[in-house]
Amino acid sequence: MSAAPALRLSGRATAGGAPVFGPLSLEVRAGEWTCLLGPSGVGKSTILRLLSGLGGDVAFDGVAAADDGAPLAGRVALMAQSDLLMPWLDAVANVTLGARLRGEAGRRDRATGLLGRVGLAAHAHKRPHALSGGQRQRVALARTLMEDRPVVLLDEPFSALDARSRALMQDLAAGLLGGRTVLHVTHDAAEAARLGQNVLLMTRAGITSETPPAGPVPRPFDAPETLAFQGHLQRQLMEVE
Repeated sequence: MSAAPALRLSGRATAGGAPVFGPLSLEVRAGEWTCLLGPSGVGKSTILRLLSGLGGDVAFDGVAAADDGAPLAGRVALMAQSDLLMPWLDAVANVTLGARLRGEAGRRDRATGLLGRVGLAAHAHKRPHALSGGQRQRVALARTLMEDRPVVLLDEPFSALDARSRALMQDLAAGLLGGRTVLHVTHDAAEAARLGQNVLLMTRAGITSETPPAGPVPRPFDAPETLAFQGHLQRQLMEVE
């Protein structure tokens, strides 16, 4: 994996002539986990699409780039809210799908090892229908790790899980994605309070920075400072919804 760059995005976006967001400015620190928190409909997922090069029908007047001047293309992995697993493929084949589409051979051993890292060694040859929701998201995380990109974009990947599975996935992802530049879009104040080394609040008015508690992530969900910061973020959200 190459060095993880910082990211910056500034400008305005429209779709079909209607404003999506902006003007705004976003800074994502190198090698750290940044949570982008905000109500639905303010353009958080659009920011991920622009950074990943999947802007589609979004017209963007601005800059979305890495701070080292090198192109972002080929350095970004995206993990979506849905696991997006192919139902006819087993877990190993799903993890290696991107590599195989690029014509890269000999990757099954690495995929099996990554499935072991996410606790699915015994499920490597099961298809998605035989896995729980939490297990499918672990396969999706292994697929993200398989890409071995220095920049990882997360679009509410744990929101569909039950509370226990969500907490376990947060812990797992925080450990396995350490040292990468992570931009994690979420609408969940508790998740941002646990995971964010940096926390940004996005509203129609723009983006502001909120100062999280000191110390490593993931933070204990029941620690007083985590709960206090969660409450602060929730109050901020209530004011803008």
